[in-house]
Amino acid sequence: MGKVVAVEYVTLDGVFEEPSWSGPYFNEELSAWQAENLREAGALLLGRRTYEGFKAAWPQMEAETGDFGAKMNAMPKHVATTTLSTPEWNASFLAGEPAEAVAKLKTEPGNLLINGSATLVNYLTRHNLIDEYRIMIFPVVQGEGRKLWDDGTKIALSLTGSWTTATGVQVVTYVPA
Repeated sequence: MGKVVAVEYVTLDGVFEEPSWSGPYFNEELSAWQAENLREAGALLLGRRTYEGFKAAWPQMEAETGDFGAKMNAMPKHVATTTLSTPEWNASFLAGEPAEAVAKLKTEPGNLLINGSATLVNYLTRHNLIDEYRIMIFPVVQGEGRKLWDDGTKIALSLTGSWTTATGVQVVTYVPA
């Protein structure tokens, strides 16, 4: 039985979108940690916007990212969308109610890894379908931009791990309390 693991980049003030602000802080420690997150995953679980961004970027990045890029491109992707009709890039679209589709996917072996996809993360959080939240908190304040958590999304969490990179990024792991 698999679990749903959300891995997210956020600023100190909770902004997650357009994470170009993460560049100065991203180092070998985070690169190795992200590679381990991907290695553990059997498939990606993505919202439409993240899927479209990844689909446009990752095929061109495989040469420079090596094994990481090869796995990103080859692994199955399950996408929550109501607007796309033709899956590409080794993807399938969730059929029916997304909560039911994800609950069914969780009965299969292999973890489902979510990156980005804040709308999906909020939706799955409200349906108690995310088993673990791995959040990188970058030491920067954006002051504006989309936050990871929507107003009205509530969850009590228990900290199961934390560490800090040499560049000051706090990496925390939470599970639902």
